[in-house]
Amino acid sequence: MIKTIPLEPGLIYHIYNRGNNKETIFREKANYIYFFQLWKKHITPIADTFVYSLLNNHFHAMVRIKNLAYSKNLAGFENLRGLGKAEQHFSNFFNAYAKGFNNKYNRTGKLFEERFKRKPIINDAYFTQLIYYIHANPQTHGFVDDFRTYPHTSYDSILSFGKTNLMRDEVLDWFGGREMFEKYHADKFNDLKDIKEFEIE
Repeated sequence: MIKTIPLEPGLIYHIYNRGNNKETIFREKANYIYFFQLWKKHITPIADTFVYSLLNNHFHAMVRIKNLAYSKNLAGFENLRGLGKAEQHFSNFFNAYAKGFNNKYNRTGKLFEERFKRKPIINDAYFTQLIYYIHANPQTHGFVDDFRTYPHTSYDSILSFGKTNLMRDEVLDWFGGREMFEKYHADKFNDLKDIKEFEIE
């Protein structure tokens, strides 16, 4: 049996999952939209999302599990108390996406790998570099020559002034503002070799 670490309130995690046998989980634009609709429904109530990256057969996200004792006006509050509850919300999310995906493409069987990966953010340096790693992931995997041109990451949303469910202000403040956030990514653009430690197999 595979052992996994619990998702504890107040902690930040690198969340990752991919298609079963590396199968495609995003075939068209509508899939990305559907993914975020379900993310908002299942994950947003129990976790803050900092950044994300969606590739054709996997995704990455950085989230902070909410301390529900301090959450106000949260639907179903009493049912969300206690440790370990966040895992069920992620499970519900993956099941809902797989069901919708299978129905749309007349597909059967498991869409995602058995257990989604999660890795706690252990220090400030890790937090900083992981944000870059997640944004640069499309370039790392050869989808684009410049990750800043890839449409399915949070990079543009963090830089924009439009409405977002991301923890944009926290991310920008962490880097010292919008210009410093952009500069950090630009400076790291040609330096992908030092982020392999963030890969989760």
